[in-house]
Parts: sequence; C-alpha cells; structure tokens
Amino acid sequence: MKNLVMTGQNFNSLCILLTVDPEIPVPPGEYGGIERIVAMLERGLVSSGHKVFLLAHPDSRPCGSLIPYTGRVSRSRKDTFSHMRQVWDACRRHDIDVVHSFGRLAYLLPILRNRVLKIQSYQRHVAGSRVALGRKLSGGTLLFSACSSYCAGTAGDNGAWHVVFNGAPRDVFTSTEEIESDAPLMFLGRMERIKGPHTAIHVAKASGRKLMLAGNIPDTAEARGFFAKEIEPHLDGKQINYVGPVEDAQKNILLGKAFAFLMPIEWGEPFGIVMAEALACGTPVLGFPLGAVPEVVKNGVNGFLCHSVEDMVNAVERIPLISRAQCRKDFEERFSDRAIVLAYEALYRQGLEGISARYGGAESG
Repeated sequence: MKNLVMTGQNFNSLCILLTVDPEIPVPPGEYGGIERIVAMLERGLVSSGHKVFLLAHPDSRPCGSLIPYTGRVSRSRKDTFSHMRQVWDACRRHDIDVVHSFGRLAYLLPILRNRVLKIQSYQRHVAGSRVALGRKLSGGTLLFSACSSYCAGTAGDNGAWHVVFNGAPRDVFTSTEEIESDAPLMFLGRMERIKGPHTAIHVAKASGRKLMLAGNIPDTAEARGFFAKEIEPHLDGKQINYVGPVEDAQKNILLGKAFAFLMPIEWGEPFGIVMAEALACGTPVLGFPLGAVPEVVKNGVNGFLCHSVEDMVNAVERIPLISRAQCRKDFEERFSDRAIVLAYEALYRQGLEGISARYGGAESG
C-alpha cells in the first residue's frame, strides 16, 4: 500500500481496485443493475490503460484481474470481516492508487485512515448516518458519488456529493431512426407494482398502441399475485404481449423497434438504466417525474415528463415531435460508457490531487 502521497501522479495509468457486493457476478447473466455498471466501467478503465483489479463474485469475468470473494453474503458478519481483509490485502499487495467501491461501505473500514483515495458510489437510497461516519473517519480521503442528484439527496445534508450518471455500452445498443408506423410501446423492467407495468397497459389501451412487456417476475408471493391479477388477464397475444426476461441483444431489438419507452414508476427510482438503453436505441422516453427521471428525461427533447396517466396517454401522440437521432446524441453525451468512464477518471484525478494538496509528501502512518 502506498505510504506517501505522490506528486506528479500519472493519472493516465492508475492502479484501481473496484469492489461490488458478492452475490451477483460481473457482468451479470440477466439482471443486476449495479453489476452492469461496474462491468462497463471496468472494461472502459482497462481500455484507457489503467491496471484494474475487481473484487467480486468468483464467476465474474473482468477484462482486468479478478480477486474472488471468499464469502457470498453481503449481510453476513463473518463474510463482511473476510471481505474487509481482502480489501486490505489487495491494497497492500498491489500498490493501489484508487479503491472504488460499489459495494458495502463497511468493506473499506480497514483502509479508511490510509491515504489511498477511496470512492464510495451509491446506486440506491443512502443511509446518511454511515456517510457521516465515513467522512469523519477518513480524514478527507473518502469521496462519495451517486448515480443521480436524487440518489445523493436521499443521504440528507451530509456534505458534498459527486454525481456520475449510470449508462450503457455504445457498442451493445444501436440507434434505429426509422420505425414502423404501428410500432409498439415498450415496457422493460421487473413485473411489480412500483415499476408500473399495469399503468403501461392502461396507456397502451387508451392510446390504441400495441405494447411489448419484458422483464422478470420476482420470486415473491406479492409479485406473483400482482402479475396474475393485473398483468396476465390483459395478455392477448395481439395488442398486449409479454416476452419474459431478456438479455442485451434482445433488448436492443425490442427497444430499437419501439415507438416509445414507458417509465410509469410509482417510487423514487435512483436512476433507471433502461432509460439510457432506450435512448441509446433512439427511442424517446415517457416517464413520471419521480426519483431521477427528471434528470434523464429532457422534456420535449428526448421524451416527455408526464404528471398523470392521462398526460402520458396524450404524450404518446406527441412522440413524432421527438428526434430519434437527438435521443441517441443525448445518450452519447451523457449516458454512454465513454462518458461515464471519463467522468469517473475526472473524479479520481480530483480526489488524488486533493489528497496531495492536503497531505503533501507526509507519511500516511
């Protein structure tokens, strides 16, 4: 582990440790939003010339070097202590410049007082008390980032945050500028109430458009009951269709052929990666202004913010006013893998410069 803060750091060639929770491989087989982002970032950092170690599930397939977790459960006390030790060992063995955590903040405890730069990135609602404690213990060497301003705001008044949006790989999703006149609406997400597939059905029927539903049914009694009562009775194989879980290649086809993507959520979504994927395909987004949706959807530019079901039905008629090429352009500028990698590299640079300015060449202890 570095004991001195280096001046003249070569920011173009850093040694970076990425961490996630241990339950899901990177990249994930089907679902796993955080794991998708980490896979995209890891690939981009390696392509940019950085040396990257990934501390993750043993079945992960990184472009750089994998350090497999010894445990499998985030909330296991035994596994947590084991994973803390693995973070410490990785920093000691590999002369790490930056530890970038997308997993539990607890795993960083053994190195909080070391002057290696630490980034804790949140993709879900934040426990403000833990953030406050982390800031206090780290002595300015721990920075916090979130996937949206909304997500950062869930931590309360806990100091400065850095916002780096989520996104999608450019080479996985291709823009489709010409679609059929009777192209369907699209809903892609978990089949549960807070995601709004039942509302998407209502919008499709009221607007006279076909609807493609895609996504997994969570293995809970509540989700199965919701699907059986409020989704399945409407599946007629003609206007309303359900295709089940889909992987990236299928998503690219379905989203690319869609008239618009519907985001009728009923909760504060921290981001919603599928919106970025839709824009990557040139498909406008219609969403309720909850969570991070207003940060993604530029009203009248890449879709419309809708304040009611009736408003969303009316917005379907205005979709031809949206340029699909502009949707792709907005994706490239704000949500592409390159944009996300550049944003995190800038954060690394800022953090390392801050540590150098604060501690100079003094030993870390």
